[in-house]
Amino acid sequence: MTQALSLLQAALVFGTVILFGALGEILTEKSGNLNLGVPGIMYLGGIAGLAGAFWYESAAASPNALLGLLIALACSVAAATLGGLIYSFLTITLRANQNVTGLTLTIFGSGVANLFGGDMNKMAGGVGQISVATTSGAFRDTLPFLNGVGVLSGLGFMVYFAIILAIIASYFLNRTRKGLNLRAVGENPATADAGGVSVTRYKYLATCVGAAVSGLGGLYYVMDYIKGTWANDGGIANLGWLAVALVIFARWKPLQAIWGSYLFGALFWLYFYIPGLTRSSQELFKMLPYIVTIIVLIVVSMRKKRENQPPASLGLPYFREER
Repeated sequence: MTQALSLLQAALVFGTVILFGALGEILTEKSGNLNLGVPGIMYLGGIAGLAGAFWYESAAASPNALLGLLIALACSVAAATLGGLIYSFLTITLRANQNVTGLTLTIFGSGVANLFGGDMNKMAGGVGQISVATTSGAFRDTLPFLNGVGVLSGLGFMVYFAIILAIIASYFLNRTRKGLNLRAVGENPATADAGGVSVTRYKYLATCVGAAVSGLGGLYYVMDYIKGTWANDGGIANLGWLAVALVIFARWKPLQAIWGSYLFGALFWLYFYIPGLTRSSQELFKMLPYIVTIIVLIVVSMRKKRENQPPASLGLPYFREER
């Protein structure tokens, strides 16, 4: 029973990182943009939030937890949004190839993050010596009314924030006029344009807001998952690609991304709770989330239900002159 609860808590924490990344990418893809730069954007969000908290706590004699938290959030959102803006400018305005641009953004984001992470490690006295204990503690603090409530007592507020964001995103996409306009842009931008919808504006906004949400996944990873330090181990990149896979698994539906992310988390860490596994067997177990995604993709493709398919114009540039 104890192991089951431990696995559940690991799945919730691990899955929350993926959930933020997937929600941001769902919003982006609903506009017809395929952003494979999610890992890079998560890197940017993580390192910017950590840098903001690090310099604040280094300069303040008695750092305030709430102020540190707000600074980290603001820096993370700003950096991730900038990443989304760069992607938008290249793919929407300059009409660059979306796949190449996204992969380039991933390489750029990881490079920038590891550069600044390495510099901060040197400033702090060595790898793993970065200390933003006050800010990290604020992210990991349990909500007061959940103290002592089993597994929930070990979760920070961003776990619940991710779930709330997923519910809001689902409502926005399915129940609001602007959400329906966004979906129209992703399905048939020429028709949406003819109907008076600003395709460029919707694509820019969806991509930048989606990037900001994905960046929160990187911030959560840094502040909660690895407790306010920086590790140049590729962990954020791995989770970023899992987030991209989760978008397909969830069939571009925010609510399904909630339980899908936690399932991914449980499958990823399942090997840790099975005794007697060799190292090779452990690596095979880590493949489970991707294998499940492939199975779901095959099933969805065979059933061919329109509501389970990606936006019809996903990854395709829009040329108004060819309307």
